[in-house]
Amino acid sequence: MSIKITKKIKGYSVEKPNDKAAQVMTTLAPVAAAPEPPMAEVIQMHEKVERPDTLIGATYKIKSPLFEHALYVTINDIVLNQGTPHESRRPFEIFINSKNMDHFQWIVALTRILSAVFRKGGDVTFIVEELKAVFDPRGGYFKAGGVYMPSIVAELGAVVEQHMKTIGLIHDPELSAEQRALIAEKRAAYEQVSKKNADVGETRQSSIAGDPAGAGAASSTRESAGSAAFPPGATLCLKCNVAATILMDGCATCLNCGYSKCG
Repeated sequence: MSIKITKKIKGYSVEKPNDKAAQVMTTLAPVAAAPEPPMAEVIQMHEKVERPDTLIGATYKIKSPLFEHALYVTINDIVLNQGTPHESRRPFEIFINSKNMDHFQWIVALTRILSAVFRKGGDVTFIVEELKAVFDPRGGYFKAGGVYMPSIVAELGAVVEQHMKTIGLIHDPELSAEQRALIAEKRAAYEQVSKKNADVGETRQSSIAGDPAGAGAASSTRESAGSAAFPPGATLCLKCNVAATILMDGCATCLNCGYSKCG
């Protein structure tokens, strides 16, 4: 391709291949992206987080037959990233107070270790299973509601679990609609059979003794037993440690969590 020169030549230079390639790259270079806006710094739980002057928390009462006096467990929480979408509430420290001084040493040691674990950060929910797995060689006890506690340390673990559920660290697995329907069906059938057997026994006692007062006492006893959370004949569940397992059609089924040996 020829180009006609109509002006006087004042000077010239030789174009090198590298200069031409650099010019092409500059022409085809994309427009620089706009700088991203600065993101908010998310504060995670770790040992260097300083304790605020004020903490929020809750106090739980433990009344065990193993102790003469009750235990009062206080768990204080720290709020991280307050006022941001990343706001979270984490346990920061735990205290146990009681008039009983027999176990003062291990109680103080346990509270210090638990508080150190809380301040360490990360997933601290594992401490619940570790505490609930402690068994007393002298035997456990039943607390209100028919829940079996293998030791006082296990009940402390249950308190920590309850607190973590309150602040959202632990979530209960929800029962499916089929499991709820099965539990309701088993409970209704068991209560119907129990009521029928109680009526037969009441009729026999009345016919033998001829005392209507005895029938009234049996009726009131049956009503008080029926007002409980679970049937009076229920046994301890191996999964949730609640006295809610009944035997129907040769299959043991828990009315609390739905656990069954028959699958």
